[in-house]
Amino acid sequence: MHLFLPTLVAHISPDHGLFIFGAELTIIGGGVILVALITYLKRWKWLWKEWLTSLDPKRIGVMYIVLALVMLLRGGFDALMMRAQQATSVGASHGILSSDQFQQVFTAHGTIMIFFVAMGLLFGLFNLVIPLLIGSRDVAFPFMNSTSFWLYAGGAALINLSLLVGHQFAATGWLAYPPLSELQYSPGVGVDYWIWSLQIAGVGSLLSGINFLVTIIKMRAPGMKLMQMPLFVWSAIGSIVLIIFAFPILTATLSMLALDRTLGMHFFTSAFGGNPMMYVNLIWAWGHPEVYILVLPAFGVFSEVVATFSSKRLFGYASMVWAIAGITFLSFVVWLHHFFTMGAGANVNAFFGVMTMVIAVPTGVKVFNWLFTMYRGRVRFTTPMLWFLGFVVTFTLGGVTGVLMAVPAIDFQVHNSLFLVAHFHTMIIGGAVFGFFAGLTYWFPKIFGFTLNERLGRAAFWCWFTGFLLAFVPLYVLGMMGATRRLDHYDASLGWRGLFVVAGIGVLVIGLGVCFQVLQLVVSIAQRHKHLDTSGDPWDGRTLEWSTTSPAPVYNFAVIPEVHGRDAFWETKRHKPELSAESTPHYTDIVVPKNTALGMYIAGAACLFGFAVIWHVWWLAAIGLLGVIVLLLVRLTTDATEYVIPAAEVARIEAAGRERRLA
Repeated sequence: MHLFLPTLVAHISPDHGLFIFGAELTIIGGGVILVALITYLKRWKWLWKEWLTSLDPKRIGVMYIVLALVMLLRGGFDALMMRAQQATSVGASHGILSSDQFQQVFTAHGTIMIFFVAMGLLFGLFNLVIPLLIGSRDVAFPFMNSTSFWLYAGGAALINLSLLVGHQFAATGWLAYPPLSELQYSPGVGVDYWIWSLQIAGVGSLLSGINFLVTIIKMRAPGMKLMQMPLFVWSAIGSIVLIIFAFPILTATLSMLALDRTLGMHFFTSAFGGNPMMYVNLIWAWGHPEVYILVLPAFGVFSEVVATFSSKRLFGYASMVWAIAGITFLSFVVWLHHFFTMGAGANVNAFFGVMTMVIAVPTGVKVFNWLFTMYRGRVRFTTPMLWFLGFVVTFTLGGVTGVLMAVPAIDFQVHNSLFLVAHFHTMIIGGAVFGFFAGLTYWFPKIFGFTLNERLGRAAFWCWFTGFLLAFVPLYVLGMMGATRRLDHYDASLGWRGLFVVAGIGVLVIGLGVCFQVLQLVVSIAQRHKHLDTSGDPWDGRTLEWSTTSPAPVYNFAVIPEVHGRDAFWETKRHKPELSAESTPHYTDIVVPKNTALGMYIAGAACLFGFAVIWHVWWLAAIGLLGVIVLLLVRLTTDATEYVIPAAEVARIEAAGRERRLA
């Protein structure tokens, strides 16, 4: 109990911080309200049976996305605090945060946005649509899929728990460079929370990557050859390969840093033979592939969206596939451009600079292919297409600045400046986040059975797009003027305040866009009966997911489709209408996995282990580790893991779907 008493006592401390206290109250109050609401509505049994213990990848995907969006609100509020601090902490004024609080908020923002927002949206989309796109009823390893999600959720819980137990997070930056992250310079538990939240979530990501690679290779519909797969599936393969090769590097790197801090070893210390620069090499050997882990699936989303809303076959399919392969390979040979200033020498810098420029070529191929697909097509400027067009503008800006920084001489000038921060956000927000939003809007009716409100979706897009430009274009200018990242105070004579104020206004406009998205969801749910997808194909789609009912049933396909070419559903609709409207299919019993809570329990035991190591409570760590092992053994020795949906029940569900189409 002595570990938890400071939780209450610290609130009376004058240096505890109003914003930190407010964040704690938000977490506790939000949790209490949520529990009270579920109890009042008597939905605990429904929540447990239909969602928390489900092995249906569509439901797991929804849970990924819901949690990612909750973390987006947390990370967005961190961004607002940072911009408010930089707009007000000038001259004699020292803003709303102390220097240490600012560094913690800075670290939490980057960590949350990359690991718990972007990765959550990525795996959410994978779960929602990959089995549907390849004509499969499930993923290869349903239980592993559930465990992966709960490990991700456990990491997110641990990062928020740092506010309540310990009252601190790492103040080292989101990649926690040593020696700053070593025990000598960060003696508190903040860095340990960072290590174990990422370690637990990272293991979940690695398991998901393996799961989806096996799913794509082994569970495609009969007749679907590799070069007939939708482009989103190819982009997912590129992302998954990067996950499988890059995340073990992250796991090993975090393990060595944990050993330094916990057992007094010296892998990355600045003394006793340690090498901090080795950590930087290792973390970016994971970190730069991570950028493409996030961006490649967005490329896949845009490939599906542009072809559908242009009513045309995607231009240059084969070149798009090879471009994905090129990006996947090249992303592993460019990591050193993140630290040209380390002094590796002209030859090393020249090699990595050239490789960084080369990787822009396959990316450019994809952009031109999308534009050629739109050329002379019947383009419908729906909300997903707006996200694509916004991506073209922002990602082009980010690509140009990236090529600039590929020149070592230029990078020496802008390294560690806000120019770099602006470039990174241009790639991730303008690339990955815009792509995920396009995908969520595009596939929303397939998962929930109704389309989102178009007018509010457009309002949200324009707020995000204009807010993004307002928030980050000034940072390019500030970076050229010498403003560095992690800057929480500056002298008024520098003349930076006006640009920081504009950047802060941009964050507020983005926040308005988030409000429109929340309103869009609420209004769409309230008006769902007006926007029901009764056809299963609201966009006149081209791929297999649109051939089944909306929302897709637990088994996805009553009859596994046979594929004879690319854009299988489009060809069926155009050339074989009698098959697309088949009225008397032959149904068979379908085997699906049973619900189980063991994945949740395993993740809970892993979190208990991580929490105990953070606080050096070794008996509790032993219990957590033993719990993981025992629970895995329980699952491995359980035979009754599936149940059968009888053919008669399948026929009833499909008949109800046909009735909705005819209504």
